[in-house]
Amino acid sequence: MGHECVSIKYNDSCITVGACFVKEGKKIERNINCTILIGSDGAGSTVRKLMGIEMRGERDLQNLVSIHFFSQNLGHYLLHDRPGMLFFIFNTDAIGVLVAHDLNQGEFVLQVPFYPPQQNIKDFSFEVCKELILKLVGQNLVDIDVVDIKPWVMHAEVAEEFVSGGNRIILAGDAAHRFPPAGGFGMNTGIQDAHNLAWKIACLVKGIAPPSILRTYEMERRPIAIFNTALSVQNFKAAMSVPSALGLDPTVANKGFSCIRHRIYNLCFYAGLTVHQIINSEVGSILPSGLQRALLNGIFTIGRAQLSEYILSERNPLGSSRLVKLQRIFDEGKSLQLQFPTEDLGFRYLQGALVPDSDKVPNALKETPTGLRRNFIPSAEPGSRLPHMTVKVLQKLSNKETFSTLDLVSGNKIEFLLIVAPKKQSYDLARAAFKVAKEFKVSLKVCVIWPHRVAEKMDGSRAALIPNTNYIDVEEVWRSSSSLSWWGICQVTDRGAILVRPDEHIAWRAKSEVLGDHVLEMEKVFSLVLAIKKTRV
Repeated sequence: MGHECVSIKYNDSCITVGACFVKEGKKIERNINCTILIGSDGAGSTVRKLMGIEMRGERDLQNLVSIHFFSQNLGHYLLHDRPGMLFFIFNTDAIGVLVAHDLNQGEFVLQVPFYPPQQNIKDFSFEVCKELILKLVGQNLVDIDVVDIKPWVMHAEVAEEFVSGGNRIILAGDAAHRFPPAGGFGMNTGIQDAHNLAWKIACLVKGIAPPSILRTYEMERRPIAIFNTALSVQNFKAAMSVPSALGLDPTVANKGFSCIRHRIYNLCFYAGLTVHQIINSEVGSILPSGLQRALLNGIFTIGRAQLSEYILSERNPLGSSRLVKLQRIFDEGKSLQLQFPTEDLGFRYLQGALVPDSDKVPNALKETPTGLRRNFIPSAEPGSRLPHMTVKVLQKLSNKETFSTLDLVSGNKIEFLLIVAPKKQSYDLARAAFKVAKEFKVSLKVCVIWPHRVAEKMDGSRAALIPNTNYIDVEEVWRSSSSLSWWGICQVTDRGAILVRPDEHIAWRAKSEVLGDHVLEMEKVFSLVLAIKKTRV
């Protein structure tokens, strides 16, 4: 901490990071040598800029000011009267989004629109921000403590490259992609990046795989980031449907507005232009800055009048139609969505550190996001996350403790998991997999999944897998007569097999019995997954 990255140099054997820091009032520079550099330094990534990597997508979707403050009075009120996490506030005095980080401690972040250059961040002083908070929450709060005020710009962009510098300089998190904060995609996608990258770096550091394995990080993660970018934009636009229905079209407020017809503030300006565009145009720019600001504030005041009780009332034909439209948006689920189980858990890697079912790459990620929630359907296709099923350890009939198939994946070491059924052919494959894994210097655990109750009369897999000991026998936990078996969920016969990576994603599967030489098959699989060009002697 306290160091700033100012330069990056690299050759075939080393990366040198030039860093500067302040010591006893003096600026000191030092070089840090490393073999891998991960730029997880945020949306304004210095690593990305120094490597000359461009961002592609939609820029400047909206300017906002983030106001971080504490108020236990507000937290207590919301906790007992109106509990929630996100509050979209529209009234005649102000507009903003209140994010409740901790209602018990009274910690909040308020996001308000910002329109430079007519507005300056200096306009948002601590006192002005306190007044703004009071106008928005409508409560007499006496303990507001504003701790930070920062401007920021909303973008929807993805880096052209995630991996550069000979496969050893890597971007992760917001440095690689930045989304509108609509749906939690920024944090989820960033954590997924780290999850995908960690085991691959460990393989490289431990001499299991070559540097080329890090290239699979970009192959897998960048398509997901592009998809999530489009989805977050869709969700952001869905969120904006609510103020639009109230007569406050955010696209008009941000980029200006065209004439009349249910546009923000109902003012008629030049067709196709917006308030902000007009003021920033050559015509508007000749006006004194004070007049520009007064014009902008005046128009916004008129616009917020759309929210008055006189207009937004069932007795007012215009207001009544807006309220009906608003109710329809909520009823049809077309406003902001906060849960995306399919995108958070059901995303699938199509190529990379995996073996596809066929040589033809599917077009699963070419679909256009709709912004609407989709049901999560577990899949055992290569690149998908391992499906969940509740199981318990075989031969511990008195033990009622159950766990998930996902818990079978080791969380603290590089270990692959091979899942098979208690069949002779599957045991043969497992023994071959153990042999090959040892050759590749990687740990392998075998899980034998037994059907419910059938396993009670069996002795487990010890004799079939000897001398290998890194295995576990589990049985399915009965749910209902209509529930699918493990192999039914995976759409694989019980003569098939599933190989799982250390990040819980499926590296390879056999839908039915593996024919031919099992050792050759597993050598091929591990070579492809670990990016190793292995020549069999």
